[in-house]
Amino acid sequence: MSEQQAPPPGAAAPVPTRSADPAEHTAGTGGRASQVLREVSTGSLGVTVLAFVLALVIGAVLIIAVDDDVAAAAGYLFARPADFFSAAWSAVADAYSALFRGAVINYRADDLAGVIHPLTETLTAATPLIIAALGVAVGFRAGLFNIGAQGQVIMGATVSGLVGFAWHLPVGIHLVVALLGGVVAGGLWAGIAGFLKARTGAHEVIVTIMLNYVALYLLQYLLTTSLFSTGNQPKSRSVDPSAQLPLLLGDQFRLNAGFLLAILAAVFVWWLMTRSTIGFRFRAVGSNAHAARTAGMSVTATFVLVMVVSGALAGLAGATQVLGTEKFLTDGIAGTLGFDAITVALLGRSKPLGIFLAGLLYGGLNVGGRVMEVSTGTPIDIVLVIQSLVVLFIAAPPLVRAVFRLPSPETKEVAA
Repeated sequence: MSEQQAPPPGAAAPVPTRSADPAEHTAGTGGRASQVLREVSTGSLGVTVLAFVLALVIGAVLIIAVDDDVAAAAGYLFARPADFFSAAWSAVADAYSALFRGAVINYRADDLAGVIHPLTETLTAATPLIIAALGVAVGFRAGLFNIGAQGQVIMGATVSGLVGFAWHLPVGIHLVVALLGGVVAGGLWAGIAGFLKARTGAHEVIVTIMLNYVALYLLQYLLTTSLFSTGNQPKSRSVDPSAQLPLLLGDQFRLNAGFLLAILAAVFVWWLMTRSTIGFRFRAVGSNAHAARTAGMSVTATFVLVMVVSGALAGLAGATQVLGTEKFLTDGIAGTLGFDAITVALLGRSKPLGIFLAGLLYGGLNVGGRVMEVSTGTPIDIVLVIQSLVVLFIAAPPLVRAVFRLPSPETKEVAA
């Protein structure tokens, strides 16, 4: 074999040329494509999508298990297995198609209003969830566990409702004052926990849980007074039209301007936590309170301010609920909004965009689950199981990666 000779002195070095082997080029392209696919599938978004898919698969198994037709076909499974699999497929397809029709688009409706009605209901249900979850996320990012969003939603709804039906102000001003009343009430209610933590070291989880009960029983008492109620039922007077959030798509839909407030709240939280000095202080205290104190930040003042901001957002959620959707107060005005907001905040990884999308998903499951129950007889508990499984799998990414045999981020970094 002849050895490759070096170029003579002063001669230009040979220019490397691209390989003409198409197989080598195809292999390189395939390698890059597989790398992109691997990065997408192992990233946080990919794991979230796969967690939802896995939850739907387990939900399908539960739907099959509780379906009467499937149980009947299972009695002669070995004689006619096709009947069993056909019944199982029909049960799952009917249930999930009803869930889709109830949450997104009703493709069986006769007019446009009927087609988009499920989507508007999903947006309506998601509105207070998104706003309250943003408040919970602010606390999480600052290292505080605000478990009292339920009580803060109740207090925000109570004060907003009171301003809405007891005060008679001009149009425009009335709505703004009612919304501000809910924001202030929620902020002050959460500020109690922040103040106690800053001054006495009381754990915010215990304090906020206890304040949930105080807010609920306070509302129940107020609904028995003449200031709030005019009848025998524990129900307040209706909010004046001047204090109601305007409808976005007309009287035939419940979607109101509260959804626009949810979008603005998400933008505000994004700006607060990523572009403002206060947000930087929140994140610094949440990352390492001792280091933040050493850097000259007042950790105790930050605790109070974080809880006030968190509670103010939860109070705004309560205000949108009473001024936009319900129009009057009951002892169930908050439902389980505050507790569901914790789930949505975790599902969205405490990021505004993630929370917004998670709120839409959660609202869609709630709305579509009721349609699924009515249309197919599938228990609403199946939807609750799916919601719980989604949160479980998202909270445990290694479990999702193990199920789908995906490489871990550590493995990917080592390979790189």
